[in-house]
Amino acid sequence: MVKLSKRLQGIADYINKGSRAADIGSDHALLPVYLIQNGLCSFAIAGELNDGPFLAAKKQVAAAGQTSKITVRQGDGLQVIEPGEADTVTIAGMGGSLMTGILEAGRIAGKLQGVSQLVLQPNVGEDAVRIWLLQHEWVLTQEMIVEEDGKIYEILVAVPEAVSELTNAEVYDGSILNSGRDQEQQLKLLLRLGPHLLREGNAVLLKKWQSELTKLERIAAQLGESSQPEAALKKAQFREEMNQIKEVLVCLQTDKL
Repeated sequence: MVKLSKRLQGIADYINKGSRAADIGSDHALLPVYLIQNGLCSFAIAGELNDGPFLAAKKQVAAAGQTSKITVRQGDGLQVIEPGEADTVTIAGMGGSLMTGILEAGRIAGKLQGVSQLVLQPNVGEDAVRIWLLQHEWVLTQEMIVEEDGKIYEILVAVPEAVSELTNAEVYDGSILNSGRDQEQQLKLLLRLGPHLLREGNAVLLKKWQSELTKLERIAAQLGESSQPEAALKKAQFREEMNQIKEVLVCLQTDKL
């Protein structure tokens, strides 16, 4: 039986039981094998672009004796599935910009037709993924943040607006921030930090953003060494962003931790 990492287990735990899952960028197909072995999915697709991981995925599926329930396909992003073939799509272990590119290309090609759940784990650029979901009528219903081997990961779960019990207006209700910011500022912060993560509040989220603030401080300091006018403007923007994040974290520590 396949044993998953904490990150992949978090993804598996969100997948609708009995669904037909497509794991895009499946690497060694550990997630699809786990889903089938544990009776969580009736059928799974492992999609991989590069030769090495594609062959490794085929080997893993064969070794698990699951070739009748898991099909391994080589292709770019959602090109590996046909419209209506999968209920759940998982994409993990890549940047948010690349992930949204895959989702957008798939949307245009009709590959998301019939998909009722997205489970996404971007390594960076989580806000880009949230923005894409919001712009394309998907509702972010759940979020998880996990720490594993010194790295912090966010898992985002979304469903189409048409079948969601939540609305995007409810998800991105700025009242959670307890501030006098305008709606645009509130939305920007919620997209950046994660609305459900902020509502839950935990030490891992705080740890992540303390680390991110350290990085932003370093960038601001580097900009301060430049004599270019645009550098001064950029530094001011960084400082404003940092101050807003700090305010939210103070409230998070006070209210949740």
